[in-house]
Amino acid sequence: SQAQISKKRKFVADGVFYAELNEFLMRTLSEDGYAGVEVRVTPIRTEIIIRATRTREVLGEKGRRIRELTAVVQKRYGFPENSVELFAERVENRASCAMAQCESLRYKLLGGLAARRACYGVIRFIMENGAKGVEVIISGKLRAQRAKAMKFKDGYLISTGEPKKHYIAEAVRHVCMRQGMLGIKVKIMLAHDPLGVMGPKMPLPDNVIIHEPKEDVPVMQPNPEEQTYGGYQGDNA
Repeated sequence: SQAQISKKRKFVADGVFYAELNEFLMRTLSEDGYAGVEVRVTPIRTEIIIRATRTREVLGEKGRRIRELTAVVQKRYGFPENSVELFAERVENRASCAMAQCESLRYKLLGGLAARRACYGVIRFIMENGAKGVEVIISGKLRAQRAKAMKFKDGYLISTGEPKKHYIAEAVRHVCMRQGMLGIKVKIMLAHDPLGVMGPKMPLPDNVIIHEPKEDVPVMQPNPEEQTYGGYQGDNA
């Protein structure tokens, strides 16, 4: 349905589509552990892959909910019939997904759990499941009328450079409490995985690997019968 538009406008339009779709799914599937979306455009159809921790709830009873979401997306963006398809993909390790953990913390706070206790619970869960480091920042009116920010940290966390793009998973959420808005920020540093399944394949540039020392080969003692002196053999001629 797109007319011939310039490359610049196409990229902007794609970005706006992704942002709006992400926002819509974030609000709709927040209780089902929504963890991001991927849009794949093929010549035949557009595939939208929803990543979530609880895929059964995303699909709904006999796939009803995902069909409803497909219809909403199709109507909103004017896709032709059967040209857009939604899939649900399960997140393997939800502890290393910042979005899922941020949502989990949000629901803990909405349930009335104390901020400090909720944060430490999330941090412990993330660290026990093999993360390298984690940071949780929670800011707003915590208990008193005066707003403040609380920072909770554990493990090793990098914050700059190229590795940050690969190693740090970050998410921000807002919680509407009775006293006002709270902001939650979760940063997780993933552990290196040579296979690239549970973490980034690229090793950290400053990572030092200490190899085990080689086995010492025992020095052989020379045989006294074969011993010669000064390079000359036999009697003094």
